[in-house]
Amino acid sequence: MNRTHRLVSAFAAGIVAMSTVSGIAQTAPAPAPAAPAAPAAVAPQAIPAKVALIAFQQAVVATNEGQRSVLEVQKKYEPKKAQIDSMSGEVDSLKKQLDAAPATMSAEERASRVRAIDTKEKQLNRDAEDATTAYNTDLQEALGKVAQKVMAVTREYCAKSGFTLLLDVGEQGSNVLWANQSTDISQAVVTAYNTTSGVAAPPPSAPSSAAPHRTAPAARPPAR
Repeated sequence: MNRTHRLVSAFAAGIVAMSTVSGIAQTAPAPAPAAPAAPAAVAPQAIPAKVALIAFQQAVVATNEGQRSVLEVQKKYEPKKAQIDSMSGEVDSLKKQLDAAPATMSAEERASRVRAIDTKEKQLNRDAEDATTAYNTDLQEALGKVAQKVMAVTREYCAKSGFTLLLDVGEQGSNVLWANQSTDISQAVVTAYNTTSGVAAPPPSAPSSAAPHRTAPAARPPAR
């Protein structure tokens, strides 16, 4: 019962352009159009690098909309969490009663109680696992929608700021071993997104662990 469950982003764009040229001769037949010249090859040029860092998943959850999304999913699962907590309390109580049973209890009665506790505990674990899976799915979907919009703001922010490369240091297995913290734009992106979205910050509340299990894992949006 003391398991820890871990919880819980797609983009594309394109541009098409075209042009035409025509001419008319007054007396002579129109000459055949010349074949278009092949575009001159442009050699790649090195430009000054300006690298930025972001902990993207953490930034998504830190936005006002991200926080509200987490709270909405938690609120949805509060009844289920209360039910599972009640079942857990019942199993713990039965175990204590069995431990405190007198030595004179018959082996048959003790075995019967053990079987009853085992049945309830297995049902508790199944319900907790099913509820946690459903909670993770809903949370991933909610944060995934926010993540797509945060990514659009992130790209716009980097373009306007002249960054040539953005590295996500919030992912596990990041190859960035050290960086000057002045290059971290996570909070700047959160602020920019909050301003763009117009979503107000959620009201302050007591810490909640509404995930339907005794240990609520940190919320994470889906991988992009």
